[in-house]
Amino acid sequence: MCLFILIALVCLIPACSRSHKALQIKGSDTMVNLAQVWAEEFMKKYPAASMAVTGGGSGTGIAALISQATDIAMTSRDMSKKEIEAAQSYGVSPQEYRVAQDGIAVVVSKKNPISQLTLQQLSAIFTGEYKNWKELGGQNARMVALSRDRNSGTHVFFLEKVVKLGDKKSVKEFGSAVLMMPSNQAIVEEVSGNPSAVGYIGLGYLTNKLKVVAVAKDEYSRFIVPTNLTVADGTYPIARPLNFYTDGVPSGEVKTFLDFVLSPAGQKIVLEMDFVPIK
Repeated sequence: MCLFILIALVCLIPACSRSHKALQIKGSDTMVNLAQVWAEEFMKKYPAASMAVTGGGSGTGIAALISQATDIAMTSRDMSKKEIEAAQSYGVSPQEYRVAQDGIAVVVSKKNPISQLTLQQLSAIFTGEYKNWKELGGQNARMVALSRDRNSGTHVFFLEKVVKLGDKKSVKEFGSAVLMMPSNQAIVEEVSGNPSAVGYIGLGYLTNKLKVVAVAKDEYSRFIVPTNLTVADGTYPIARPLNFYTDGVPSGEVKTFLDFVLSPAGQKIVLEMDFVPIK
């Protein structure tokens, strides 16, 4: 089910070219709560503004940008070459703005004794090579691997960075037994209630109901727990940018909102929402 959050006020700016219409922001479920707070604070600063924030996944936001159904597409991955070419074929010129950073946390139940994994081990888990926790020194229990659904930018990033181990030529894919979940929250709920489950979520969705796994690039590297600091300094190996895309260089209300997001006040919200500021 697509996550949907709507914030709407009547546009009262006489000169506003989008009079009586909300500025549309669509895309990444990872970013939707962050964007909602940005929008709420922006409308406090500009009471005449009208904004609508909708989730559904990075792919949904990109599709909306291409069809000109949104002013801003929010994505937890970069647009692909194929998506950029598709946009251009429809007369849309995607302009990328990095607005925050995020770490992908690998999570298990607090009852699971496993506390650290390498990228190679994670790849083997999510391709289905490993099937039982005892293969990694854990309990004799069948693994239940959880992924975000295929429309999610988090899914695409994890596939490329972890499952394929950064090798663009790799033919590795998620195993057929991996369960595709509709949201970060769905993974949180399943992992917290299932001692055999393992999944991945954005930093902003971590709760004390979960155990965070330390991750190492390989067996010779240090195991690192994802935090704002380890994402910012580049030591945590599963980190990614969070982006806004507009059709060309923005102007008017879209530019004003983007300027707010990138301002110290906007980046303070990033930190408060447990993501990582770009500066």
